[in-house]
Amino acid sequence: MHEFSLMQSVLETVEGTARDAGAARVTVIRLVVGQMTEVVADAMEFALEALGPGTLSEGAELVLTNVEPRSRCCVCGHEFKHDRYHWSCPACDSLATELLAGKELYIDSIEVEEYNT
Repeated sequence: MHEFSLMQSVLETVEGTARDAGAARVTVIRLVVGQMTEVVADAMEFALEALGPGTLSEGAELVLTNVEPRSRCCVCGHEFKHDRYHWSCPACDSLATELLAGKELYIDSIEVEEYNT
């Protein structure tokens, strides 16, 4: 499961950012994930539950925004949405296509609790 290593990297970034901001804890982690990355949402949630204890992100909610694949045909210029397996151009049937969206994997935002002073 590559989701564990992905979540470990996400947590390193989130933890560093939260610490730098003086946060008491992270309450929400929002990720944007393209379908072409083949990241499994349940596995990411499981990885957060496994890796979160003892960190600022312990108990944080994971919110994933899914991005559908979208491509442009290099022959006719047609832009179209598709699934992971069918990426030929529906207008001219060409297999020469360029992926425009669907490979994203990034931290969109985090929400934190501040220390009470």
